[in-house]
Amino acid sequence: MSFKILGTGRFIPPKIVTNDDLSKFMDTSDEWIVERTGIRERHVCTEETTVDMAVEAAKNALENSGVDPSELDMILFTTSSGDYTTPANACLVQARIGATCPAMDVVSGCPAFLFMLDCAAGYFARGRVKKMLCISAERMSRVLDWDDRNTAVIFGDGAGAVVLGEGDSYLTSRLYVRGSTIIQIPNYDGKSPFYTSHAETPWVHMKGQETFKFAVTRLVTDIKDVLSDTSLSMDDIRHIIPHQANLRIIDAARKRFKTREDLFYVNIDRYGNTSSATIPIALDELNRAGKIEKGDYLILSAFGAGLSSASCVIRW
Repeated sequence: MSFKILGTGRFIPPKIVTNDDLSKFMDTSDEWIVERTGIRERHVCTEETTVDMAVEAAKNALENSGVDPSELDMILFTTSSGDYTTPANACLVQARIGATCPAMDVVSGCPAFLFMLDCAAGYFARGRVKKMLCISAERMSRVLDWDDRNTAVIFGDGAGAVVLGEGDSYLTSRLYVRGSTIIQIPNYDGKSPFYTSHAETPWVHMKGQETFKFAVTRLVTDIKDVLSDTSLSMDDIRHIIPHQANLRIIDAARKRFKTREDLFYVNIDRYGNTSSATIPIALDELNRAGKIEKGDYLILSAFGAGLSSASCVIRW
């Protein structure tokens, strides 16, 4: 017993910031950003918090699934940009949607949605849950250095969610970690009079070239591994939904597989990198557009801080 996806949802803040908007206060241009990342615009919060976005994505997923919050047995939540260190952001979502089940956060950088699904599979396998809500929400605009064009142009805000039920649609997964701070968001160092701090500023720091090499290698390796686990071929896969970090990374992976361009779903041009929320946002887009049918095989694959990566195969 693993699970099946009963419904999907997303919330994207309405404020759109284009590349031209960024060029008004940053040494950059639309051409520079598109060439290096594939991003043309991103959405950013103006009043919404991370939990606000998570609540709306959760409500949309619950409505899509036909599940009432009172039926939930567990809520899992991933974020690298939460409103609180404690309480868990999941607990605040639980209260606001009217659920009464346990709730907790899962922290694992950009691949966290896939790490969360693997945790969820364990609860279903043990018979501890029948219905579960999994949410990824990121207010990355809060943890960016807006003077650094190398990082600030990449990220956006948004949330995605799925409702899971009992089933056998989670076919296999691969999780990988190689401990490193190549990508990091340091915590605020505090005000202890006894501690001499040399901490970096508490926003995104990333070594671009090393990140790129890691991402392409893991994306290709992990997809090959989960295909091998299931004895499926690329011809059996309806969609590969990769983490939307950089279009050049996705294109490099696709070329190594020598497969059709539309097999890899891409929406980074409209949203930027919403960290752990990229894959559930894309899932909801595909689902609501009617581009996934019962029985379709999907590969979800992500990479990021950790350094970590994860992939899984789901039968819709």
